Amino acid sequence: MQHLPRLTSLTLALALLGAPPMLQAAEAPPAPASANDKAPLPLDDLRTFAEVLDRIKAAYVDPVSDKTLLENAIKGMLSNLDPHSAYLDPQTFRELQESTSGEFGGLGIEVGMEDGFVKVVSPIDDTPASKAGIQPGDLIVKIDGQPTKGLSMLEAVDKMRGEAGSKILLTLVREGGKPFDVTLTRAVIKVKSVKSQLLDDGYGYLRITQFQVNTGTEVGKALNKLRKDNGKKLRGLVLDLRNNPGGVLQAAVEVSDHFLKKGLIVYTKGRIANSELRFSADPADASEGAPLVVLINGGSASASEIVAGALQDHKRGVLMGTDSFGKGSVQTVLPLNNDRALKLTTALYYTPNGRSIQAQGIVPDIEVARAKLTREQDDASIKEADLQGHLGNGNGGADKPSQSKAGQPARPQDDDYQLSQALNLLKGLSVTRGD
Repeated sequence: MQHLPRLTSLTLALALLGAPPMLQAAEAPPAPASANDKAPLPLDDLRTFAEVLDRIKAAYVDPVSDKTLLENAIKGMLSNLDPHSAYLDPQTFRELQESTSGEFGGLGIEVGMEDGFVKVVSPIDDTPASKAGIQPGDLIVKIDGQPTKGLSMLEAVDKMRGEAGSKILLTLVREGGKPFDVTLTRAVIKVKSVKSQLLDDGYGYLRITQFQVNTGTEVGKALNKLRKDNGKKLRGLVLDLRNNPGGVLQAAVEVSDHFLKKGLIVYTKGRIANSELRFSADPADASEGAPLVVLINGGSASASEIVAGALQDHKRGVLMGTDSFGKGSVQTVLPLNNDRALKLTTALYYTPNGRSIQAQGIVPDIEVARAKLTREQDDASIKEADLQGHLGNGNGGADKPSQSKAGQPARPQDDDYQLSQALNLLKGLSVTRGD
């Protein structure tokens, strides 16, 4: 079962979800064994391991079972490979499998590790974390007053799990500032992965919060609804992947395919059989070629970067925002006995032009930093059409007196600088095309 997991999640356990059968996957023959694969087991090192095991059992201050010591050894073996490989105990493995439905318990934070601290990669929309104002890049330095420094990822996630309705106190540090506390109430997280609406006449907005098993299908439905609500072909579309921590590889391929008519979407390269895969677009285009702006930022990771990279390489849309997270590896869940599993990094993925974004990220075509919009209040103004006895328009056009904007419904672009810039770019492209 191969997939591209998002980063470790407070909302479930470790990482992403299992994917359905791959779209247009080209199986690769098993990789030839390397010299290290053929080498005999290092007997001296195994003797050392057995000796350490015996010494701990005999001399540690508290009795420790063989099972605990061996499981800890396995966890240590995996944790020192890379940040995304892990040993999944039965509960963690079960939560990972359940997470494919998009419903799970927790806080709604995707996290990683930085300098020994837990770092927020992305808060998930409409969850306790996002409602509390937690932001990408925040460092979680304490959990219920206990320092996180020195904790493993699994230990930190364990502390942040709990029953829905229970409270937790996180101490955060933002951009090198002073620590501050945030109290959160755990909840059952029901993540809707796709949201859409019309921003203006002819201009659609499509947000993907994370890539779940059904996200590709949901994007197709959202595009159809936008077109129906608009009554005609869209003049432009904003695809918002900001703070999207990733998800199922198959979903990323399907979403990309909604905007592409041909060509490579992504390919993976690794050592084991079936780790070298290629995914290509089919001729259908659910977006009808509508001009596209893709929003990304530092919270856009993994599957989000696959979509952004494919659209950028094919010049299908303009990428706007800030550099993405830079997770370019693929994890495979390898089930073990006793309901356990390994989540092992088995491949790197590459954009159609052969770019690996591992530890580098996707660079947007137009950099637009996050900013707060503050609109000046319009002074009461009078136009010519307000004046008593004004002349009519010589060409017969209707008068346009001053109008109050009070009472108009709020729009997403009114308080979102990056989104407003994306919409302005689409409108500018529409003018130059003569639409």
